[in-house]
Amino acid sequence: MKKISVAHSPDADDIFMYYAIKFGWIDINETKFENIAADIETLNQATLKGIYDICAISFALYPFVKDDYALLKTAVSFGEGYGPKLIKRKNSTLKRNFKVALSGEFTTNALLFKIAYPDARITYMNFLDIEKAVIDGVVDAGVLIHESILTYSNELEVEKEIWDIWVGLCDGEKLPLPLGGMCLRRSIPLHDAIKYEKALIKAVDVANKNRKTLAPMLLEKGLIRVDASTLDKYLDLYANDNSVKLSKIQYKAIDKLFELGYKHGHYQNLIKSEDFLIPENYEELRAR
Repeated sequence: MKKISVAHSPDADDIFMYYAIKFGWIDINETKFENIAADIETLNQATLKGIYDICAISFALYPFVKDDYALLKTAVSFGEGYGPKLIKRKNSTLKRNFKVALSGEFTTNALLFKIAYPDARITYMNFLDIEKAVIDGVVDAGVLIHESILTYSNELEVEKEIWDIWVGLCDGEKLPLPLGGMCLRRSIPLHDAIKYEKALIKAVDVANKNRKTLAPMLLEKGLIRVDASTLDKYLDLYANDNSVKLSKIQYKAIDKLFELGYKHGHYQNLIKSEDFLIPENYEELRAR
């Protein structure tokens, strides 16, 4: 049996996708998906090193790994009026060069933050440590991601929504905020790559449609960091119909992110997301 490593973050929407496979709801002939869970920046760094076959990444990372990984069409997270939050201690005032904690150099929120706050002094740390670092005064502010955007301490307040930064940079275009997706190693044979992507699309779709069954199972097994109510809210945001397969408006949003990164000197080349997908028509052409 062929073993394929699938690395994902420990947040609820990624776990949702993987456990639809682990519980046997998706069958992958002669292939076993082996999961690895790690914070998103650890996964970004691992993808730069080519460690995993399939890996969750921040969309902002993708231009750096495009030659070695294809962009998958599924298991995506977008913000629609919400997203990461820049938080600070209540009633504090941030100076122009305030010290801020971000969850990783290659995260989408880091890219947008750097464009909006070019004079801030950045330090990187695990996303689970950011809230405490702000409360303890280790940093002046921090950007919260994942479930932390719903559960942060009442000692803190929001200085800026990353969503608002995104809207301001989009110059009137109404686009969802592209946060995270998945990529697949290009060295995997194309017919296998197509099979794996189809399996993952189905896994996300099945998990989404069976949310009322799957969510309690994950809570009972202690696989989720939050309570049932918070999990429900979080899945409404990031594990929904829009997570199953990339849409035209989502491709446009990813391309806008790449354009902003290129314009502000973070990328050497300007790329279009749809040029780096696994070709869907391969199997049809092969059958002719």
